[in-house]
Amino acid sequence: MAKGLTIRQKEILQFVLDYIQREGYPPSIREIGKHFEIGSLRGVTVHLDALERKGFISRSNMPRSIKLTHPAYQANQRVAMLPLVGTIAAGTPIAAQENVEDLIPVPSEMVRNIEHAFLLRVKGDSMTGEGIMPRDLVVVRPQPTANHGDLVAVMIGDEATVKRIHFDRKGTRLMPSNPAYDPIPIDREDAKVIGRIVGLIRDYDCMAF
Repeated sequence: MAKGLTIRQKEILQFVLDYIQREGYPPSIREIGKHFEIGSLRGVTVHLDALERKGFISRSNMPRSIKLTHPAYQANQRVAMLPLVGTIAAGTPIAAQENVEDLIPVPSEMVRNIEHAFLLRVKGDSMTGEGIMPRDLVVVRPQPTANHGDLVAVMIGDEATVKRIHFDRKGTRLMPSNPAYDPIPIDREDAKVIGRIVGLIRDYDCMAF
């Protein structure tokens, strides 16, 4: 499966695979260096660059971004590392580096073949009627359109909100599921759909009551 690799490249590839299977997310460059007693980060990245050129992994400039891309290894990945998007700078792509707060491991089954999926942290309690609590993470499938009744992420100015979208004679409205909140009309230039919600992750240690 690892033809064309040096002995050290094979060892590092196996270490990455074992680490992902054990921890559910990839190792950092420092962790690889420590395991193999490689004294510099550059010493590690030389091997990672070679593995990337040969099609075994891919990387970005985010922490813990190593992804196994060779078909023989992809089936062993239980998680996908999705960017957690914070405040979104005007004019930049949603998952641009300056908008990303962290990379979070998410079960691969949750994102399946969705390209460029990302996470948003829910603010407020306007969707508690649907079981969406403050500080939950929602998995977003990027798309610029939505159907009536879809659960969507919408940008209003530089803030993202999660609501049901309704289209009717009164225009386009974002519908909360908590009766304490009113619908939000979004017939405005700075409002746009950025994706549909396809999953939810809850960290019970971080829940706000």
